[in-house]
This record gives sequence, C-alpha cells and structure tokens, in this order.
Amino acid sequence: MQKQGNKKDYRVQFTLSKIVNLMSSTTYDPKIGKGDVIANVSIINKHDLNRVLEIFKTAMMSGLTVSPFIKILHEGESIGDLTIEEGKIGLATMCSITIDGILLKRGILVNPKFGGLVQIEEGSPVRFTDVLTYASTSIDPLEALMSQEITSVTQMISTGSGKILANLREVPIAARYDIDHVLSDIMDAGLSGILEVGEPNRKILDVPIERDHLGIVVIGGTNPMAIVREHGIPIETNAMSTVIDITEMSDIKDINL
Repeated sequence: MQKQGNKKDYRVQFTLSKIVNLMSSTTYDPKIGKGDVIANVSIINKHDLNRVLEIFKTAMMSGLTVSPFIKILHEGESIGDLTIEEGKIGLATMCSITIDGILLKRGILVNPKFGGLVQIEEGSPVRFTDVLTYASTSIDPLEALMSQEITSVTQMISTGSGKILANLREVPIAARYDIDHVLSDIMDAGLSGILEVGEPNRKILDVPIERDHLGIVVIGGTNPMAIVREHGIPIETNAMSTVIDITEMSDIKDINL
C-alpha cells in the first residue's frame, strides 16, 4: 500500500491564477522599450513556416494582434517549459495579457474577466457573442474558442465584418487619468490591440461592468493562429506560455520570408 505522503499532489490551476502570476512577472516598460513580456508559443510543421509567417504578418499589419514582435525557435531550442521537436518550428508572439501586466506595474488594479469572440461589422466592434471567464476554466478561453472553429478572422480582414478573438478586463474608474496615460505610452511604443475603452459604469460591447469600474477590451494575441487554422494549416498554440525578454524578439517586418 502506497503511503499518503508519496502521492503526487495534482491540482487544477484555473486560468485566472495563471494570469495573475504572469502579470506580476511582466517587467516591460513601454517608455524605454525593455523588459519581459508574456508570450504565446505556437508550434507548426517546419515546411509550413513561410506560409504561416505570411499569415502572421498580414494579421499583425492589420492590427489584429498586440504587437508585431515575434521570435522564431528552431529544432532543439527551448522557451519556458517547451522544447521544439524535430521537424517543428516554434513561434513566440506577445500575449494580450502583457497589457494587464503593464497596467499593474503602473499601480493600476486590473481585473481580467474573460476571453471571447467579438462581432465586427463594417470595421466596428459591436458585441461579444461568446465568452469564457478566466475564473471558471483551467484552459485559455481564446485557445478553447479557437479550437471550436467559430472564428472568422480571415473574413474580417477581407470584408471588414466577422468574428475575432478579444478579452475584457475591468479597472477602477479612480484610475481613469492614469489609464489614459499608460495606454498612450503603450501605443507610442508600437504596441496595439486596444479595441475599446468603455465609459465608467457602462456596458462595453454589450457586457455589464462592475460598479465604479470601466471596461477595456483588447484584441487577442491568438488571432494570427486563428487565421492559420482557418486556412487549414496545423498549428498547436500554447497561450500565456511564459515570459520572454522583448529584446529577444524581432519586428515581423524585418524578417525575410
């Protein structure tokens, strides 16, 4: 009979707990352009690299992700707990939760709520149509929704209407002045993805907000991966995988395809 003390302790980690830990690990300062950011890591087949990079570039240049920065990892290289297998390529891109980490480091209390699908009509966000809260799931909501093949990011790029991945966080209205300054610094640093900033105590994209708070909707960093899936190219995405020094990443415009 195995002793109780020898049993491994398997515990479910809800996504919110993981997010809070990664937010605290974010050190990126948009004013100086240095520090650690949160990364999503995607694994693709080696022979698909050029096609996938073309798709990523289109998505990033269309503003459908948080930043244009990317790191390519080859066979045998490691990032976080992942090691790239033979015949595969890893692509590290910035996760939208990095925005929450930057806000937190500026003293703004951020409450990540959920990830979901946002309906876009003629280039304007209309409403969230599907959501999964971070506190109720152990897997990344955007990763789960992407796997259901209910996105239409490719269509959104070509027609201006479709469904894209995004997430919502709440912040206290007392920090409104500071929020505007931080978001301005983020955009000046070449980051993007701020889809909508709500009014205090008002719904944002048809979602109610807690009293004395306002909502901020950020475009999901996994939208490029959703487009890859929509094109039928195999891709494995590890959302909110690890933190990475932004100086290890390159602007996708500077990568020769």
